[in-house]
Amino acid sequence: MTTPMNKFQAFVFDLDGLLIDSEPLWRRAEILILNDLGVGLTDDMCKQTMGLRLDEMVEYWYDRFPWQNSSSEEVATWILQEVTHLVKTEGEALPGAEALVRNLKKQHGRLAVSSSSPHSLIRCALKKLDLLDCFSAICSAENEELGKPHPGVYLSTAKELAVEPEECLALEDSLNGVKSARAAGMSVVAVPANGSLTEFPAEVRVFASLVEVENWLWLKIGSWPDRSS
Repeated sequence: MTTPMNKFQAFVFDLDGLLIDSEPLWRRAEILILNDLGVGLTDDMCKQTMGLRLDEMVEYWYDRFPWQNSSSEEVATWILQEVTHLVKTEGEALPGAEALVRNLKKQHGRLAVSSSSPHSLIRCALKKLDLLDCFSAICSAENEELGKPHPGVYLSTAKELAVEPEECLALEDSLNGVKSARAAGMSVVAVPANGSLTEFPAEVRVFASLVEVENWLWLKIGSWPDRSS
């Protein structure tokens, strides 16, 4: 069934791998810290935990490769410090991110970020992209009992925006994120960070980039402010 575009009162963005090219930075930080603890993590192994909350990712690897002399909380702090440094020094917007966010802000106003990342990192990344002022709400799964794919962070985002979840279009890059948004009752489009076009449910429209998402939304909405800017 095709969703009428005029029903959307808000647009909710994931962060890592969707707006900012931070998934490689996360993997570098995870490998650096966890390999020092003897985990032997590889780049491909890191993809198993895409979309999970930081503490849940650390527990995932501890359950499989238990280490000694460092608590999970310490390890999570070290990873967060490293990825924050990398975002500040190397973080870059993914193609189409800035134009889509700014045009949707002009057209609709209600934008939010709903991310598994800690709140401090979300703000750091949005500052790096110069997009912090575009969002009416910034919600982190660190404030929820469970992270994605549980719908908690998306339900909290809708509540903060003062809209119903069914009135939101969520934009995601990971399967866990898509499951979270759909479980909350939101419509979802996906832009896979790893380039996979086959892992998502058939009901989820998949795009190769946010540039394609912008073109699709422009056609659906029928008007777009200042597309030459």
